[in-house]
Amino acid sequence: MGDRADRQRSTTPRLEGQVDAEWLGRDLLGAWAERRLAARRKVADPRYQRLDDLSMAEHRARVLEQMHALVDDGAVHAAFPTRFGGGDDHGGNIAGFEELVLADPSLQIKSGVQYGLFGAAVLHLGTQRHHDELLPAIISLDLPGAFAMTETGHGSDVASIATTATYDEATEEFVIHTPFRGAWKDYLGNAALHGKHAVVFAKLITKGVDHGVHAFSVPLRDDDGAFLPGIGGEDDGVKGGLNGIDNGRLHFTNVRIPRTSLLNRYGDVAPDGTYSSPIDSPGRRFFTMLGTLVQGRVSLDGAAVVAQKAALAIAIRYASERRQFNASSATHEEVLLDYRRHQRRLFTRLAKAYAQSYAHEILLAKFDGVFSGRTDTAEEREDLETLAAGLKALSTWQALDTIQEAREACGGAGFLAENRLVQLRADLDVYVTFEGDNTVLLQLVGKRLLGDFSKQFKGASKADIARFAADQLFDRATALVGLRSLSQDVRDLRNVKKSSLALRDRAVQRDLLEDRVETMVADIAGRLRHAPKDQAGAAAAFNDEQHALIEAARAWVELQQYDALDAALARMPEPTRKVMTHIRDLFALTVIEEHAAWHLEQGRLSGARSQAVTSTIDRLLQKLRPHALDLVTAFGLRDEHLRASIATGAEGERQAAAMAHYEALRAAGTLPVPEKRKRASEPGAQPIAEAGAAPVPPTEVMSAPSPGSAPSPASAPSEDAADDEHDAELAAR
Repeated sequence: MGDRADRQRSTTPRLEGQVDAEWLGRDLLGAWAERRLAARRKVADPRYQRLDDLSMAEHRARVLEQMHALVDDGAVHAAFPTRFGGGDDHGGNIAGFEELVLADPSLQIKSGVQYGLFGAAVLHLGTQRHHDELLPAIISLDLPGAFAMTETGHGSDVASIATTATYDEATEEFVIHTPFRGAWKDYLGNAALHGKHAVVFAKLITKGVDHGVHAFSVPLRDDDGAFLPGIGGEDDGVKGGLNGIDNGRLHFTNVRIPRTSLLNRYGDVAPDGTYSSPIDSPGRRFFTMLGTLVQGRVSLDGAAVVAQKAALAIAIRYASERRQFNASSATHEEVLLDYRRHQRRLFTRLAKAYAQSYAHEILLAKFDGVFSGRTDTAEEREDLETLAAGLKALSTWQALDTIQEAREACGGAGFLAENRLVQLRADLDVYVTFEGDNTVLLQLVGKRLLGDFSKQFKGASKADIARFAADQLFDRATALVGLRSLSQDVRDLRNVKKSSLALRDRAVQRDLLEDRVETMVADIAGRLRHAPKDQAGAAAAFNDEQHALIEAARAWVELQQYDALDAALARMPEPTRKVMTHIRDLFALTVIEEHAAWHLEQGRLSGARSQAVTSTIDRLLQKLRPHALDLVTAFGLRDEHLRASIATGAEGERQAAAMAHYEALRAAGTLPVPEKRKRASEPGAQPIAEAGAAPVPPTEVMSAPSPGSAPSPASAPSEDAADDEHDAELAAR
């Protein structure tokens, strides 16, 4: 299948030698290239691939079989300690795991439940006795498990869960109890059928004191699959996607477990009920425990990026062959990818996928540094948690947007199950709300930004603070009276080319992106400074700022993505760097255009320069058109990874057959004459005007250039002398 796709792609006109797709593909694989490639070999293996005609029960059974195949292959061992046959390779484990989304998202997530949540909780929250007792069976899948944190009544607010673990000194046992229906553990993978064990999160109570949420190792079922005494549950049933996972609910009625079942790395209880912890602050202890489980967000960010690449590869391959309507020729229909609107809907998202891909590699390296112990400091962990929360939020939202746009761009063909886009979107839908609801995650990022903002004033003198306030006031006044936008108009002289040149300058792009973050955070902090000090008043004031805070967090994440893509350019060879600079510029200007109202309101952009943002995007789309197939080829996703018939060259074959048919009719002189043309050729005939009529009827537009011939004027690359001069001036800068 891959060879056929290569033949299909080679027939599309492009600028040869401009993008080194092989080099770019290796660069995109990142530091753990071999782990990714090994995972892609599994994706190409039919044993691991999703089958669309299965019932829910059959799908669940198939995914469980695939899990055992992963164990036999040794793929699940990477992140675990070497003494258990693992590789202590935390970054490589995530890199390989996230690629499984191409095989079946249900397999990716069920694997994540077993090893990234259940197994990781034992590894990172437990101590050696838990490791020795549980990890071998977890790794071998002899002990399938659930990660019982979320409750029906509390999702992202983990600190408020209601399940309790009360210590009984007389028996040296914890009593696990769900006191009401809203406290049932819910949406748990492996809970409905396969889970024999669970890590249960509950409030630890001893000697009448609530020490907050801790994790406990709790058996669920016997060898016959029946619930143990005091434990019950329900199947969540059919979901909007991911139906290969047996999600379910669990409840506990005074279930007794040994004292040693407490995963006690960060908190322990002595036989007499005395509580101890290496972390004195209950709040810091809670966030430290949750921080050890950040890999779920890291992997979802990466999987969302992989899914976007697949959707874009399918849609762009198809659009490079599919022809519709005749615009510039009486005989040739236009290739979809030559329409500027089609380019905008796909290329802008392509630029975002590249930015997210490089940002994810930075996140993955940071994750590996912390979890390997090389950079494990409190500050690095906080940075990791903030970056993971922000990137996961934007990439999973963007995945839904990109897959849906790709589906629409493929028309009815995109709606067919065989082309995977509809099912892929359904399976990824829940990514935006699990491992942390995206809105809540961005609020977490926003709080960190506010905290960092306030730290700069710690120990500052009143004079320093006064100077900062004066600078802020001057900056705001400058914007409000239009001095910034006036200076832009003066520099540009209302010349579109000068405006475009300025907007494609890296320093200008970054200043606009960074200034938005800094201004929004400073404005929020300034308003909150005057908030009431009582709890209710402070909460109300903060609530009023939630929308602005989340927008500031979004702006900060977009800046991280831009910086990651920009940094990658430095290592790229020419002329790949030139094309990828267009991708960077397109990413930056797309984000700026999305927030154009803010930039105009704040006086950061003049009206003329704001208009130039859109026209510059259009120029960039033109420049990128000849390289579109190379840019998705660099993703390294072959037909066996995409498994979408419209991306295999089938459409090109259909178009070739249609072209041959009409060319034969023309050559034989048997092509019927359209009524309109016939009537117009009659003596004394008057022109016929029909509202909405196409210039040439369908029978006249079904032919197109033969493969390898020159493109029609509408599709010819628009790299004219003015554009080359434009790029040369940027390069000189």
